[in-house]
Order: sequence, then C-alpha cells, then structure tokens
Amino acid sequence: MDIIYLGDLRIETIIGIYDWEREVKQTVCLDIEMATDIRKAASTDHIDDTLDYKAVSKRLIDFVGSSEFQLVETLSERICEIILNEFNVPWVRLRLNKKGAIRGASDVGILIERGERTD
Repeated sequence: MDIIYLGDLRIETIIGIYDWEREVKQTVCLDIEMATDIRKAASTDHIDDTLDYKAVSKRLIDFVGSSEFQLVETLSERICEIILNEFNVPWVRLRLNKKGAIRGASDVGILIERGERTD
C-alpha cells in the first residue's frame, strides 16, 4: 500500500457549539493520509493514473468551507466519506485540528481512520 497525503490543509469554516462559534469562521487544519497504489502512475507518468491530491483538496476546501457543523466528529466523518466514496480510496486517516479551541492547549482535535488498509 502506498500513501498520498495532504499536510496542514487549512480551511475556514463555521464549527462549534457556542453561539459565538456559529457567527465567526474558525480555521480547521487537516492532515490526511490516503491509501492508493502508485505503480501505474509511476509507470505511465500520467495524472489520470493516480489519486489527484489537488482534486481532493479542492473538493474538501469547497465542502468544509461551506459547512456549518457543530461537532468536529461530524465534520471528520463527512470528510472521510467524501474521500472514500468520491475518490475511490480504500483507507483514509484524518487528523482534524481545531487550533485555539482550548485555552492553554496549542492543538485540539480528532484522529480517525476509515476503510480497510491493504498492506
């Protein structure tokens, strides 16, 4: 199994349960690992034979930027569903960071894996 990843993809969105969070966009930071097989792309040297990380990032920027979830759990689950279903990825690991959510902590967030790893 090969991994294509996106690191520190920052997206502004409405996220949170408090009244003020429903009115002010906050930044969520995504670290994403996606299972794939790069051998065909390595052989052909053609973008159509690989997982297009630009297409993945564009889709997620559009989705997350227009979402208004209360919980990072819900947002994380939906992001993984998009990656698995729309990009034909068998396994994904997502780390979603909601910086500044807790005073005194530099990071807070969630780490989830969905799908099946095929090593």
